[in-house]
Amino acid sequence: MSCPCSVPRSKISARRRGSCAGVLLASVTTLFSLGALHAAPAVAAPAPSEQTHATAGVHAAVQPQSKARVTAAVLSLDGGSRKPLLYGEDALYDTASIIKVDILAALLLQAQDAGRHLTAHERALAEPMIRNSDNAATSTLWREIGQAPGLEAANKRLGLTSTKGGPDTKWGLTRTTASDQIRLLLSVFDSAATSKTGSPLNKESRAYIQTLMSRIASDQAWGVSAASGTEYALKNGWLQRTASGLWNVNSVGQVTVDGHRYLVAVLSDGSASMSDGISLVEWAARQAVTASART
Repeated sequence: MSCPCSVPRSKISARRRGSCAGVLLASVTTLFSLGALHAAPAVAAPAPSEQTHATAGVHAAVQPQSKARVTAAVLSLDGGSRKPLLYGEDALYDTASIIKVDILAALLLQAQDAGRHLTAHERALAEPMIRNSDNAATSTLWREIGQAPGLEAANKRLGLTSTKGGPDTKWGLTRTTASDQIRLLLSVFDSAATSKTGSPLNKESRAYIQTLMSRIASDQAWGVSAASGTEYALKNGWLQRTASGLWNVNSVGQVTVDGHRYLVAVLSDGSASMSDGISLVEWAARQAVTASART
């Protein structure tokens, strides 16, 4: 894996007009048309900013892929079910920076267990970690929660069943599924009053994560937000593989469409460029939310 370098915002905007996007989206249309929407098991640019991403995994090697792969999961918070609908195979993907939401949830759970609030220092790290996707802050908090063992202990309580923390300091190589990301989002955005099991995160902790995800830096406001208008809360992740040169691009969050709230997780890998990956994720998010609204 290699660290992405900074890409100007103008180039990120230009990606939407790139001719290569049509070829990429055509290559995955079959996945959505034949993969079918189905119920998942029960709760079963580089950044446009100046940050670099997934530095924790820069030496990882992977096998080259012939084409992009994508999985989308959607859950309506206005419906009675807590089982997400899935497009594509609910396979494992590297998280890249979407893991930062999970790290913050683990930190808040540990603080709750200790009967305390986050310290001023912890907040000074947590806020840029989510809003600006700051990697140095993430690495510090990854160590504070106990790295992978601490993350996985928290995830047992949050209902995640398939997420495995990255090795040592490589938080960006945490592996997860789209349905697990919906479970995490449920613990953040679904209130205990409407959830069958409730969230181990208390009201204050949930509100804190929601606030940070709804105030994401403007140059990172892409991804699942494409399925919404102006009402969304999200976290994106991206990294480039050294061995193949291909990109992992992910986006998770809550969107509001025509007054209805949806939790959306889109995971992808194998894109030829970051702009291709963003186009793929945004297309998948729009398709999945539209289909979910019709069910």
